[in-house]
Amino acid sequence: MTDSFHFTLALSTLIAYFIGGMPFGYWFVRLTSGSDIRTMGSGNIGATNVQRTAGTKAGLIVLALDIFKGFFAVWLANVLSNHDTITLALAACAVMVGHCYPVLLGFKGGKAVACFIGAFACITLAPLLAVVAVFVLTVTFSRFISLGSIVGALSFPFLVFFIQHPPAPFFYAAIFAAVLVIYRHKGNIERLRAGNENVLSFKGKGG
Repeated sequence: MTDSFHFTLALSTLIAYFIGGMPFGYWFVRLTSGSDIRTMGSGNIGATNVQRTAGTKAGLIVLALDIFKGFFAVWLANVLSNHDTITLALAACAVMVGHCYPVLLGFKGGKAVACFIGAFACITLAPLLAVVAVFVLTVTFSRFISLGSIVGALSFPFLVFFIQHPPAPFFYAAIFAAVLVIYRHKGNIERLRAGNENVLSFKGKGG
């Protein structure tokens, strides 16, 4: 591996982290209402909490922006690296880490589900679509978005392996993504076990 490769790898990973760290949920709520999303609802900056506290339209906008930043980070890494699988895999992981631990908000961010969708749409689209189906079915029957995210994340590495038979870096990135998403839902897991987790509702404020 050349110095040029290592430079591109490091640059792509760093850029992906900072793209992931763009807190669209925080910015959107602050600009539209003057409020701090971190003091509302669960305090999370992600689309689910934005939907629940600021309205369905706001939640959908933030969801789209977070998906886009995940996609854009990996797409840019693809352009910079000329389709190198290690670079793409690291960019997918880095954009999720940036969303979860953004430097702009003191390393306190979201749960990376939307970023995960955008990032892996670039590199493992078919397994991702299968995960979306798992998510929708789980939420439909349970009415818990968090449970859908957890079950979808848990199934993702298996679906990637069996559907795509991917290069090793993509498979390892899928495992990392699953572990990160589940870890970021540890509070939700505790509430699910206690029976007091928030149930899906489309009656968010202003929604």
